[in-house]
Amino acid sequence: MEHLTDTSVILVCAGSATRMRGIHKILMPLGDTTVIGQTMRAFEASARVAELIVVARPADHDAIRETAQACGISKLRATVEGGETRQKSVICGLRAISDETKMIAIHDGARPLVQTRHIDRVIQDAAVFGGATLGVPVKDTIKVVNDHLIVDTPYRPHLFLTQTPQVFQRKLYFKAVTFASAHGLDFTDDCQLVEALNCKVYMTEGDYSNIKITTPEDAAIAQILLAQQKEAAQ
Repeated sequence: MEHLTDTSVILVCAGSATRMRGIHKILMPLGDTTVIGQTMRAFEASARVAELIVVARPADHDAIRETAQACGISKLRATVEGGETRQKSVICGLRAISDETKMIAIHDGARPLVQTRHIDRVIQDAAVFGGATLGVPVKDTIKVVNDHLIVDTPYRPHLFLTQTPQVFQRKLYFKAVTFASAHGLDFTDDCQLVEALNCKVYMTEGDYSNIKITTPEDAAIAQILLAQQKEAAQ
């Protein structure tokens, strides 16, 4: 099957470091590089990915570019400043993508353990369905709580933990962003943008190692998972 190089990836790294006790998580050491270095490597290895746009604080741009050079990243197109919210940060990244882009993938820069084979799969699913996201079935029973009282127990087989990348056909994603802006909508999840148009998003099953580093405990877990991935690849 022919492999298309048609996808622009927006890596969102513009968040604050409040839950990391002041340490900016994307620049934390992970393996032989940093968190953002590992993330860029996963997308660099995908034949579907044409370019990477990193959305980050201006103070981090030099370190990100230096990390990319040290990791041999050739697909980094731009580093841009983010906005006040996640959605506005993604829009800042959209302004930097190439005109030739057919697919747009949005990924949390602090998910460094995403695997290239899952990146390829979710891009392909988005090409077929219009939009797709990585995710995994929930393991625990989920409770809906109001004022500390359980009010509902959703049916677990219908529940997935949503991850990134979330990938969309270019035309559909721009339509969704335009709709959200016109109606004053601001989401923390890109699938919600497309869902607001009453469009369905496909859930591509990934794996549980694709964690988001949010707290210092997550960083320790990521080191262990990365070591396990490298051992399995040998």
